[in-house]
Amino acid sequence: MWHVLDSDQEMLRDMTARYLADNAALPQLRKLRHDPAGFAPGYWTAGAELGWTSLLVPEEHGGGSVSGRGAVDCALIAYEFGKAAAPGPLVDCNVVAAALADAGQGTAAAAEVLSGLLSGQAIAAVALGWAPWLRPDQAGVTVRRDGADYVLDGTVRPVESAGQAQWLLVTAHGAEGPSQALVPTGAPGLAITPLKGLDVTRRFSAVRFDGVRVPAAALLGEPGGARAQLARQIANAAVILAAESTGAMDAAFAMTVDWAFQRYTFGRALASYQALKHRFADMKSWLEASHAVADAAAEAVADRTPAAAEYASAAKSYIGDRGPELAQECVQLHGGIGVTYEHDLHFFLRRVTLDRLLYGTPADHRRLIAAIQIEQEQAA
Repeated sequence: MWHVLDSDQEMLRDMTARYLADNAALPQLRKLRHDPAGFAPGYWTAGAELGWTSLLVPEEHGGGSVSGRGAVDCALIAYEFGKAAAPGPLVDCNVVAAALADAGQGTAAAAEVLSGLLSGQAIAAVALGWAPWLRPDQAGVTVRRDGADYVLDGTVRPVESAGQAQWLLVTAHGAEGPSQALVPTGAPGLAITPLKGLDVTRRFSAVRFDGVRVPAAALLGEPGGARAQLARQIANAAVILAAESTGAMDAAFAMTVDWAFQRYTFGRALASYQALKHRFADMKSWLEASHAVADAAAEAVADRTPAAAEYASAAKSYIGDRGPELAQECVQLHGGIGVTYEHDLHFFLRRVTLDRLLYGTPADHRRLIAAIQIEQEQAA
């Protein structure tokens, strides 16, 4: 990331980079390919001690960021995650922690969940059963009131780290509109089925709700009134994913440039051929633009500017298109070894390809931008 950093931010970034190099190097991740969690015991709690889960949470709720601009600090961590193809539920734990803090924690149970997330002792996952780019009838999870309780039905897939999570932040749509509830993964009627994932360092599941009952106290905010808080959560997720994808793009591009200068054909370095120079120039322009839009989105979300949601969706959309394209170009330029599992390049291709789909595709975020523009025109 190209942010101008103070000494505390540099220390946070450097500590994370060193920790990931020591505990999430690619040879180690290969060994954990079939591990249920995808990372070693203690990895996530130690990361939480470094501040990975507290940056979007205000100090009055037990969190705090090193610069006072939580989204920027969190983007620095996400960039290092992408650069290392590191495992761990960075996106969901931060989104849920910020959501609980924004809601004022609500109940004692929610306060306990937030405390567990900040310490790394607990993991929470986001079950996005409805999103703003969907119509109400397209909701994967529906909610209805039954007496004093609310009942959830439907399926969400994929949900990251649902198999390791103790809590789910569920978004569902009902007669009153979109609602969110904090649901324990052991609730009756809730089933979690592991899925085969593209990214070998992360774990995903399908989550089914079959008449899952939750008390009214489990709701975040008012019934049917979750649209604004959901938009904030999607913006937070978009910033983290954009920064992470940019880190992965940086790693893949650097690896490919190094290869092109070391590989010789007909007595010349591969990088010296003009046709390849043009391709490298294109990729470099995509990479620099990705840095720019990711940084702008992080700063806008950190400052809660009126354009924050628009910037976040623009970053998610642009990087979601260019990230996989850059990674695919890197694979092609590596030739035959680029498509082998033994080479490291595929870790970054997998990461940017999956990040493109999480929390909305580029097309979904372009719809959000269009909706924002239409709303502004109507309000003018």
